[in-house]
Formats: sequence, C-alpha cells, structure tokens
Amino acid sequence: MAKRGSRRRSSQRGGDMDDTAPRRGFFARLIRGLFFWGIGLALLAALFVTLAVAYTAQNLPGYSQLKTTQNAQTIVVRARDGTEIVELGPSYGEWLDGREIPQVMKDAMISVEDRRFYSHFGVDAIGLVRAVYNAFADDRRVSATSTITQQLARNIFLNSNRSFDRKIREAVLAVALETKFSKDEILELYLNKVYFGGGAYGVDSASRRFFSHPATDLSTAEAAIIAGLVKAPSRYSPTADVDAAVDRANVVLRLMREQGRISSSQASVDPSTVRLKEDRSQNSARYFTDWVLPQLDILLPETFAPIEVWTTLDVGMQRAAAAAITANTPAGTQGALVSMDDDGAVLALVGGTDYVSSNYNRATSALRQPGSAWKLFVYLAALEAGYTPEDRVVDAPVTIDGWSPRNSGGGYAGEIDVRTAFAYSKNTVAAQLGNEVGFGTVASMARRFGVTTPIATNPAMVLGSSEVRLLDMTRAFASVSAGGVSVEPYGILTVTTDDGEVLYAHEESEAVQLVPAYVAAAITDLLQTTVNTGTGRAAQIGRPVAGKTGTTSANKDGWFLGFSSGIATGVWMGRDDARPVGGLQGGRAPAQAFAAFMRYAVKDRPVTQFQTEMQLPEWQLEPDDEYFFGDPEDYYFIDEQGNLIEPGRSDRSGRNPFPMEREEGYTGPDDRVPEQDQAVSDDFLDRALGRGRNRQNPPPPPPPPLPPQPGGGGGPGQQPILIPSNPRD
Repeated sequence: MAKRGSRRRSSQRGGDMDDTAPRRGFFARLIRGLFFWGIGLALLAALFVTLAVAYTAQNLPGYSQLKTTQNAQTIVVRARDGTEIVELGPSYGEWLDGREIPQVMKDAMISVEDRRFYSHFGVDAIGLVRAVYNAFADDRRVSATSTITQQLARNIFLNSNRSFDRKIREAVLAVALETKFSKDEILELYLNKVYFGGGAYGVDSASRRFFSHPATDLSTAEAAIIAGLVKAPSRYSPTADVDAAVDRANVVLRLMREQGRISSSQASVDPSTVRLKEDRSQNSARYFTDWVLPQLDILLPETFAPIEVWTTLDVGMQRAAAAAITANTPAGTQGALVSMDDDGAVLALVGGTDYVSSNYNRATSALRQPGSAWKLFVYLAALEAGYTPEDRVVDAPVTIDGWSPRNSGGGYAGEIDVRTAFAYSKNTVAAQLGNEVGFGTVASMARRFGVTTPIATNPAMVLGSSEVRLLDMTRAFASVSAGGVSVEPYGILTVTTDDGEVLYAHEESEAVQLVPAYVAAAITDLLQTTVNTGTGRAAQIGRPVAGKTGTTSANKDGWFLGFSSGIATGVWMGRDDARPVGGLQGGRAPAQAFAAFMRYAVKDRPVTQFQTEMQLPEWQLEPDDEYFFGDPEDYYFIDEQGNLIEPGRSDRSGRNPFPMEREEGYTGPDDRVPEQDQAVSDDFLDRALGRGRNRQNPPPPPPPPLPPQPGGGGGPGQQPILIPSNPRD
C-alpha cells in the first residue's frame, strides 16, 4: 500500500513537471527572440547613424567657411543727433588661432564644459550614462550633457530649442564634426564663436568687453571668469553681478585644480581682484533702448544685415532726466520719468534709479494707481459736459452708493469754483462731478486719451483706483498740451543698413481731435492754476507750467505730470513692493524732479503762454431749446434709411447731415423741396454746419416745425435723430 501511494505522488509530480516544461521553453524562446531582435534593431540604428554621420560630414562646410559664419545681427542705436547710445548684437573681436589662445583659457573651458573632450567622439557616452543614473537615483531631470563639440554644432547650425529631435540632430552633427576636423580645430572654432554675454562672441571679444585687453593677455583669474560665463552669460556677467561672476570663477578654478590642469597655487588666485572695464552702456538710456528695440520686429522686414537705428532720444535730456530722478527719489524707493514732444517723440525715458541693479522698466511696464492725477479725465468729462472753470461747486461731505470720499486735509471749503476745486484736488468735488457725468463717461475719456489698462467704473475710480502706466499718463498730458489733439508716442525715426539703405522711416500718424479746443483750453487753465497756486507749486520753473499731482493712499505712489513749451513730462516714485513711503506726495519729490528736469529740457525753447480762454462755440451760446441739440459735429446722425453719418462728415463731404425728401422728378442739387416743407430752418442749419451768418442782420426766427407725417416714416416733417457719439476706445 505504501509503495502504491509513493508511486502515485511521484506520478503527480511528474505530471506537474511535464506542464512546466513547455512554459519555460516559451519564455526562453521569447527572451532569445527579443535579444536577437534587439541586436538587429541596434545594428539597423547603428547603420542609420553611420550613414547619417557620413552624409552630414560630407556636406559640412569647410573650415574656412565656418570661420566666417556669423551668428547674429549687429544693431547700433543712435540718439537724434547721431550720438551712439549702445551697440547691440555680436562683437567678434580678433580671430585667434589655436597657438594664440592662452593654454590656461583652453584648460579652463575644457575643465568646466567638457572634461573628457580629448577622449570622446563628439558625444560623451560616459557622461550621458552618469547623468541618466543620477537623474533616476535622485528623482530629478537629466542634467545637461552637451560636449564642446555639441555646443559648437548647436551654435553654428541649430537653434536653442530643447526638443528631442534637435538633440538627435545635434549629436549627429557633433560626430560628423569630429570625423571631419581635429580636436584642436574644433576647440579653436568653439573658443572663437561661443557666446559670453554682453554681445561678445569669442574669447577675444569677451576679453576686450570685460577686461579692456586682447585675449592673448588673459590671466588665470580672467580666464576662469570668462569660462564661467558660458553656462549662463546673463546670470554670471561681471558687469551685471560681480559677486556671481567671482563665485562662478572660483568653481572653475576648483575644477581645474581637481583635474590637474593648474597647480594649487594657481587655483588660489582671487578673481575679485580682477579689474573690470567700466561699462558705460549699462546706463539709464538702456531703459529707452529696451522699449524701442522690440518694435523693430514689427517695423522691419526680416533681415540679418547690420543696421543703425536712429531714435528720438535727446542725449542731454536723458542725462538730465537720470540726474533728476537720482537726486530727488527718496531712499529705498524707485523713480521713473517719461518726457515727450507734442508730436509724441519720446525725448527722455528713465525706468528706474539704476539700470545695472534693476533693468525692470517702470516707465513702460509698471502698473500703479495714479491717485489724483486721474482727475484729469474727470474734469475733462465735466468740461465737455458743459462745466466751466468759473462754475460754482460745493466742497462738502458726500456719499455715493455707500462710498464717502474724504479730502486730503480732512476739511471742507464749502462753495468754491471748479478751478479752485481742481487746483487743491478736492476729492468730494471730483466724486460729485464723476457721478454727475457718469463713471463710464470718465472711463471713456481716459480711453480716448490713450489709457490702455483696465478701468473700473465704480465711484472710487474718480480718485485713481485703476492702475495705469506712466507712459500712458504722460501721453494723455501731451495730448492736452497739443490742444486736445491725439498723440502717439514713438521712439524710432529711421532704420538704415550700413550702406545707407532706409529700411524704415517714421510717418506721422493721423491726428484726431480728442476734445474740442475750448475744453483743452479750460483744462489747461485748471492745470496751470494747480502749479501757480495749488498742490503743484514745487513744479514751477520760471515760465508757464501746467500740471497735476497725484498721491495714493498711505503714500504708496507719488506722481507729477505736466507740460511747458511743448514738452510733456511725467514722473512717478514709489516702492516696487507697493509699501508706504513716509512723506511721499506728488507735490513734493515728484514735482521737484519734474522741475529739475524741465528747467534743462525747455532752456532752448521760447517761452510760450497757454491758451486758456474758453471760446465757447456758438451752439452753446444759443437759447436753451437749441442748446440741447448740442454741437452737430459731436454727434452721429441717422438718416432716413437708418444709416449712420459720422461726426464731422458734413464739413469734409459738403453733405447736409439733415437729409430732406426730394420732390418727384428731382434732377440736381438746386432742385429742392419747397422751403416750407423743411423740418428745421436754414438759420439753424447754418449754425449747426458752421456756415457764415450775417450777425448784424440776423434772419427772422424760424417757423414752427410741421407736425410729423402719418405713418412715421421719414416724411418731410420728421425731425432728425441725434445720438451722442461714443468716444473711441
């Protein structure tokens, strides 16, 4: 019995073994198949790469051609008088062959960028495997593993996109370069072409750019500084951050010592003792060039030829603007200034107190609340609605939709005129005016004068709660200075090639009358009073000045904007983090900086008096029943077919904006319907269209209008429909 049970168990085990054997055979065959398929695919890939490398190497340019290849465009920026402001783009210096480049420069570059340069075939397989292993071990991205040859291939033939496809092409090009040129030739090409920042391509250009001498005289410390720039030229530039450049140079020296390329004594040099070349291009004018140069992408056709850009910048005014901001900006704060001519030409632009420490352009990019400077648009809307500077208003507590504004001093003056309310920046009066004309109307006025940022339409908007740019606000004041005519800021006059070909020339944009001349005269009256007797007295310069102060809550922002002798200037001061600044008010430091700059800016211009007399149009002086028609030139008309006739169209075209029915059989302009069938009198039409009248012998009053015709459709008795025009956005 025991033997039979033993045989049964043995038989069962044998059956299990018989089931397992086919499975093991299947997996073995699968592994062998995958192995051979893998070898086959690897051989095919190797064959493909070999063919690609061979083809690429055969079609690579010769060494002499690669030496003459340039990587970027040279741009020389000039002021309006031809003075060179800055030269941007590549500077190549002298080409140095391998024997002229100091050995310490070669060793520094190899140590920090490609320690196995002389042992790999263009792609560092060992470095790539190590980078992948470290990435998986530390759960991070694969670090950069480009060799010097790969960097050379990318700089000459490719862009900087970090795509997989580009990396494959970069590797193929690198291997092709290694098959066609020697290591010394590749290193020579690299050191003469690699970008070191500041527009410097190649070691000689970098040496002259940063140390004022050719690369043949480089010291160990200087070579370490230059070699350290390749990883991040802007971050480690010695002209932008000396400490960062020195720290990076110390890393290079340590790597050189660890790899045995320099001795311990050489590695102990102090890069901080290196004398750097004074960088005169990193001044306040760079704020201006940072603003204008991106516009070339729109203004010019695609070109890689060297160009010269002639700008509107006035060198003397720019220097005066920088000095005014530096001298008057409170400690710990930033300041910005924009000045432009009445035609929009930007004469000076300062975006901060120091371009080297901060190149953020506060004149063109920063969004800050303008405070009471915003009241320019409130009063423009009120004046356009019919107010005059002499009209009486009441400075008293007021509540609008639950909002109760307070004046800066906390007191109230009672009944005063509009001129005084503006000059002393009475918040309660501005709130009442804004509420009366409509907050949307104020926002529309700001849009009309060039404000491009979002505008709130809540009651508090009249005190400047919406953020704006200094450039836009200065543009608005320039439009007032120009008599209410639109101003478009511009900074580029012409762009030419080296041989004088004109690629672009500025053309004046079509001027648009933003507000009637009498409104511009009235607001100028208010602005001049602000400087003469109001909050802007610190902006006086011994000749007529019109302007407005602005101060936000808790003194976070201070503004002064104004104009004189055809030049409009805006000044802003505050902290980048928008924290309060003790004592910062628009009527103090900003107004003082404005005055300091404007004394220089207008010194060669004739003294001009402002046009502040309100010469109201005749239609506003007519009896009330006609006054409510408004000025026909400020309205859209709807003709009998429902078509809109734009404001001012009648003057330009000679057409009557009040269409009339023609008699049957009408054949010419003189063949009109009988006079008694007109909806309005000829006298009214003459006044509406600005046609001359005999003031000594005025015509008799018009007969009453005929009743509307039955049916209501465009009959002779139908009155024209007037729709207030919507200011352009």
